[in-house]
Amino acid sequence: MSASLSPSYSTSRPDVAVLGGGLSGRLLAWQLIRAGARVALYERGDAEGSSAAGWVAAAMLAPLAEAAVAEPSIVEMGAVGLERWPSLIDGLPEHVFFQRNGTLVVWHQPDRAEAVMFDRRMRANAPPELLRGGVERVTGAQLSDIEPALAGRFQEGWLLPNEGQLDNRQLLRALAAGLAKAGADLHWHTEIAEGAYPDAGLVIDCRGLGARGALTRLRGVRGEVVRIHAPGIGLRRPVRLLHPRYPIYIAPKENDLYVIGATELESEDMSPMTVRSALELLSAAHSLNPAFGEARIVELNVNCRPALPDHLPRVQWDGERVMRVNGLYRHGYLLAPAVTGEACALAQALMQSTGAQTGVGHAFDWETWRASRPWPDLFRQA
Repeated sequence: MSASLSPSYSTSRPDVAVLGGGLSGRLLAWQLIRAGARVALYERGDAEGSSAAGWVAAAMLAPLAEAAVAEPSIVEMGAVGLERWPSLIDGLPEHVFFQRNGTLVVWHQPDRAEAVMFDRRMRANAPPELLRGGVERVTGAQLSDIEPALAGRFQEGWLLPNEGQLDNRQLLRALAAGLAKAGADLHWHTEIAEGAYPDAGLVIDCRGLGARGALTRLRGVRGEVVRIHAPGIGLRRPVRLLHPRYPIYIAPKENDLYVIGATELESEDMSPMTVRSALELLSAAHSLNPAFGEARIVELNVNCRPALPDHLPRVQWDGERVMRVNGLYRHGYLLAPAVTGEACALAQALMQSTGAQTGVGHAFDWETWRASRPWPDLFRQA
């Protein structure tokens, strides 16, 4: 953010109350408090973030790989997010694993048609500047050098050398610790009912599916992820295995931990993972490298990602004192820096237009401000 927010004149009333302490809520609160705002955060779950959709994720930062299945605006925001993550992590009081070692895309030869489709869609949806220097065709021999754990397993693939990943759970914990250290007013295990919002200059709703009372077209999309411990394999970067029925990714984290995912089901069922999903994910991992057969299953995780009908994120303002940030769908860690950064910019503009102590919205030129932003369609006025 280019300038600090105007602080509230009250000693007890926060400038901003953030509802929901998942990924978006924590990251938004972190940016606001670093900009000088007095922030209160309300989260129905714990400081670990274990009830958030962001807890069940691989946190891959792969805009080019996602271009094969996502809208161009997602790719653009994801590319911006990838560049912003290091500065957002900087200053957090706890370690967060962040790696920018690329993404490797591979396929078994019977599935080569999937690779052709993947390449076509990726190049159609990605901007030219992202493609330049961002895609390298690799042979089987080159694959053995790039990723020794896959030596002899695949005849060809693509290396997307500029992509990255981070550890989602380390990040959620570090954000909680950073907010506490910075003096945020933190309310864990506190659920806010629709309309019963806390007193603050501005309220920003980041509750995900908890905001369905206000965003009636919001829905949950079930995702399932396996976490395994597999010493000795040594993958160096996330790997995507293309397959017509169950394409998967495997993201190596620190200490020989791997995250395998992810199924995507049009369901809000939060019951445990099905046997079928577990078999598909684990069988695909085994086909990538049979050594995964000796891995230990640490967790089988399920959560639902908040999605809007167009599968695009949204920052909404009610014209008074309530903003809503939602709909990041399956792209949470990829999009969060750009989306929450834009939400912070809107909060800054609103609070500077009249001052936090007098309410917002009376002297703010919404249409002019919206048109000045890099992604005007991200914003809606209720």
